Amino acid sequence: MAALRDDIPVLFSTDELPERDRLAATREVHGRLTARLDIEPVPGVPLHYRVIAQMLPGLVVASVSRSSMIVRRTHDLLTDGNDDVALMMSSSAGHMVSQLGREVVTGAREATLFSAADLGSARAVSVQHCLNIALRRRVLASMVLGLEDRFMRPIPSENEALQLLTSYASLLKDQQKLKTAELRQAVVTHVYDLVALVLGATRDAAEIANGRGVRAARLHAIKTEILNGVDRYDLSLAGLAARQGVTPRYVQMLFESDGTTFSQFLLDQRLKRAHRMLSDPRFAERTITAIAYEAGFGDLSHFNRAFRRRYGETPSDARGRATLGLANRLEE
Repeated sequence: MAALRDDIPVLFSTDELPERDRLAATREVHGRLTARLDIEPVPGVPLHYRVIAQMLPGLVVASVSRSSMIVRRTHDLLTDGNDDVALMMSSSAGHMVSQLGREVVTGAREATLFSAADLGSARAVSVQHCLNIALRRRVLASMVLGLEDRFMRPIPSENEALQLLTSYASLLKDQQKLKTAELRQAVVTHVYDLVALVLGATRDAAEIANGRGVRAARLHAIKTEILNGVDRYDLSLAGLAARQGVTPRYVQMLFESDGTTFSQFLLDQRLKRAHRMLSDPRFAERTITAIAYEAGFGDLSHFNRAFRRRYGETPSDARGRATLGLANRLEE
């Protein structure tokens, strides 16, 4: 079997398989060969299992959707010698995880630490969407005091580091941002920092993590909020900082460490949105003024000046060039 590359996600899904083949493929191909888990569907429930996993050095981040089932780490599977740990977070409540003589009924968006080196099981009682993060035990143990005591201890959804971790993990969905080995290693480091803080990092590890992984995750969360609300006129530094629970100066420092400012990043995103709309035939009937306002600009003169500085042409030029290009393609 070819070695797995850490720049290409691994995907397994029953969705496109004939129903008669789903159980065998899930249990034998994915369960025993890849996940190293015994998978037992609940009788009478249509089988659904979909996982997309990003394989990184010393780290696997998997997004899983599955129907009611029981997954187990059994005696025969323990012979693989894997002693990784997995932090498991489910979007819904009521699922039962058992290991080391303890049972946990999960709450929505809570997290539980699971050991691959020990017998254990997890039962999903309904369609379950979860995030699983597998990490090297030896590395994490050097960052977390008393790691062995953290297994099967529910971590509440209100845990700030857990919220940052969940948000930061979404970065892995955009493969274009992880094209270099340096970026992938940085993400691995940041995830370990955040997981250590979730579980209770040592003083030294916490100090390092707060200056490294937390800053990266916080900046990612802030940028995501900006991208999701770029068209809002009231999107301000003070309001964003308040929602993130930090000071405006801290937000500015995060952007400065990234080589930009809050105002410049927001302006860039609004210009990109306007440029995309002006270049898209679907928006041909909208006026340039309407597009400027929809992109978040409250002043048309400011929009025109900023657009010309950024793209070396006026908004009208950009629309005309896109219209001409479409006409030429239609004539070919």
